[in-house]
Formats: sequence, C-alpha cells, structure tokens
Amino acid sequence: MKATLTEALTKSGKELLRYSAGNTGFRIKESQSSIVTEADIKSDEIIKEIITSRYPSHNLLSEESGFKNNNSDYTWVIDPLDGTSNFASALPWYGVLITLFHGNEPLMAGAYLPEENLLYYAKRNEGSYKNGNLFKMDRQAILKNSLCAFSVDYTDDEEVLSRSMSIYRNIVKSSRNIRSTNSLMDFLLVAEGKFGGCINLFTRIWDISGLGLIITEAGGMMKSISGDDIIYSLDENSPERNFAVMAGSENIINEFMCSVLKSR
Repeated sequence: MKATLTEALTKSGKELLRYSAGNTGFRIKESQSSIVTEADIKSDEIIKEIITSRYPSHNLLSEESGFKNNNSDYTWVIDPLDGTSNFASALPWYGVLITLFHGNEPLMAGAYLPEENLLYYAKRNEGSYKNGNLFKMDRQAILKNSLCAFSVDYTDDEEVLSRSMSIYRNIVKSSRNIRSTNSLMDFLLVAEGKFGGCINLFTRIWDISGLGLIITEAGGMMKSISGDDIIYSLDENSPERNFAVMAGSENIINEFMCSVLKSR
C-alpha cells in the first residue's frame, strides 16, 4: 500500500507540472474561492487508476469525483490538487494529498510537492518522513517567536467573517508574524517546525486528514477550532462537511486556545 500511495502521489504530481505555467483554464465550484482546473481532473484520473488497478475492492473518496463505496474497511481519500487557486495563478504553492483510512481513522498518508520534488509520508505509530528521512517537530516553540498561517475562504455570512477577522487580529498580536499559502504547504511547514502553528477555518476531509497524521506522527497535533479531537466519518455526506482546524505543538495549541481564540 505504501508503494501504491507513493506512485500515485509522484505520477500525478509530475502530471501537474505539465500544466503549471498558469495558463490552464478553470471553473468556479461552490464559491469564488473554490475552483477546479483541467489539471485537477487529470491528476484525479491518474490516482484512481493506480489505486483501483491494485485494490479494486477498496473505497474511494475524492474531491473531484465523490465517494465510491465498495463496503471495504479501507478508503483512499484523495485531493488531486491541493492549492488549486495558487496553481491557476502560476504560484508554486500546491501539491497532491492522499490518505488511506482503515475504518474511520487515517492509517497512512502522503503529500507531494512537485515543484520542489518533496515527498512526505506518515504511517500511524511509525513516524513522519520527508524524502525518506525521519523528522520531528520542535515542541518547545512559543507563539510570540513563531510564524503562523491563517486561512479563511469566501463567505457571505457577516457574522462568520467578523469572527474570522477577530482570530486574524489575535494571531497578529500574539505571534511573530503571519505567512499563509492556504494550502497543504502551511500544514507541512507546521509539521517541520518552520511555522509554529496554523489555523484554517474552511477545510474538507481530503484537505486535512493526511496532514493531520503527518503532523501527529511528527510530534504535534491537529484539533478542531474548539479544541476537540477531529472525528471523521466516511459516507456520501463526507464531501460536504467543513472542518475548522488548528495545528501545532501542544504548546502552540494551548496558546491558540488561551489568546487567539478567546474572543471568537
């Protein structure tokens, strides 16, 4: 399964490079901040072909093609192009995410950044790896000495937007500064300890399940914005569920709860 995961990530990622000049067309999905390109669809096709050729009885849940339920204990959750808006604007802040679930729990995960040829891999209770090298997060970082990422998507709900801007204001006051790509890169930088923490208020299961495993296996944690554990369920409604999440070391998560999220 690891070999399948790795091949699907790298082959789809290399296909994305063929489109990465920024001239690919796109169409809007749910809102002006949610788009899909031809490259998303092609990457999705490559990943599904590789997985189904080896594990035809497994379930598939993809951002671009929905949930295929084969009543298996295993489900492959696929984001064939995370950071589509960046990609469509010829920014190199994008990649591929695949998570293998056993039941409702992530078992194995991978992320691939094709522009830098960086492959991240994690398996439950076996650690996190970058291009084959085990890495760990700095658990001693504190918020005031850290860069943090914050992301929020388009919303016409003024109350939600107001709460989001309050969180942003508190991160500015509490951290060294903010850097954000609104993509998998923010979470991977948290896993490596280059960012102290990350808050993203609009994510789906394919955006965060694998990244959460990579972060956890590196020594950090990902929680809901309320501080609760994130609970996944795999069914036809999975594509619609939003997750507002935060990630970092235990120290950073506690600081988020005490200072950044206090007035939301």
